[in-house]
Amino acid sequence: MATLICGSLAFDTIMTFEGRFAEQILPDQLHILNVSFLVPGLRRDFGGCAGNIAYAMRQLGGVPLPVAALGNDGADYLERLRALGIGTDFVRQIEGTYTAQAMIMTDRDNNQITAFHPGAMMQAHLTRIEARPDVKLGIISPDGRDAMLQHAEQFHAAGIPFVFDPGQGLPMFGGAELSHFVDLATWVTVNDYEGRMLCDRMGVELHDLSRRVKGLVVTLGGDGCDIWEAGVKTHVPAVQPAAVVDPTGCGDAWRGALLHGLEQGWPLARCAMLGNQLGALKIASRGPQNYQVDATVLAQA
Repeated sequence: MATLICGSLAFDTIMTFEGRFAEQILPDQLHILNVSFLVPGLRRDFGGCAGNIAYAMRQLGGVPLPVAALGNDGADYLERLRALGIGTDFVRQIEGTYTAQAMIMTDRDNNQITAFHPGAMMQAHLTRIEARPDVKLGIISPDGRDAMLQHAEQFHAAGIPFVFDPGQGLPMFGGAELSHFVDLATWVTVNDYEGRMLCDRMGVELHDLSRRVKGLVVTLGGDGCDIWEAGVKTHVPAVQPAAVVDPTGCGDAWRGALLHGLEQGWPLARCAMLGNQLGALKIASRGPQNYQVDATVLAQA
């Protein structure tokens, strides 16, 4: 069984600011904001939502198929995916563009500021999704606007159940568009901030939203997550990490675990428990695709 993962493939430049953003940014002076952060720590990683989710699923033994676009500089990423055993059937290289780039700065409290250049990602809609015997599941994660809209429609037309995970792409859409996404989707995942924005734009509450899909999950960072099914909320507690090193990609690791559980037909609460375990494992490792999953993680799920 394979899962189509729609979203970005990106190179992440990750910087570490040893202070606190809150101590450098004056709330009453935001209209004339002009700040510079000294970042002694700097590294470059393979990233992007589709790449990170695919990495997590592959670590768990799944068959992820990213649906994404790379630029002229994407040869190294293609080679990495193939080396990991991740299929590239739906990965397209776009001439005359750069691969998407994320510049991520993290402070000592694990708050993050990100600048994102979409590059080839804006052409991801050129790849179409159609029914295929081995594809049983999908996810719409942050991507180009056209790709998110068109791939959701194509999943629905192909009869492929999918997770709507708008993430940082959520502000691109108005209430009517978000409502349509929800009506097409089988599950919805958001963090607590995104959940508030989604409900505000749609003019609904979480319990109402959950009645329109099979399941709704609101992740709460270090506090675990809430799952909503038919208007009923269940809290799934967090897993204590061995260390807090780098939050980059934790949400994607969580979603990879969610998809793994959904593939197995698990109850949503069990999927969320595995997601919390994988998020705790990832946060103890630098970079979004450098952690390793051993058999004990699956044994505890």
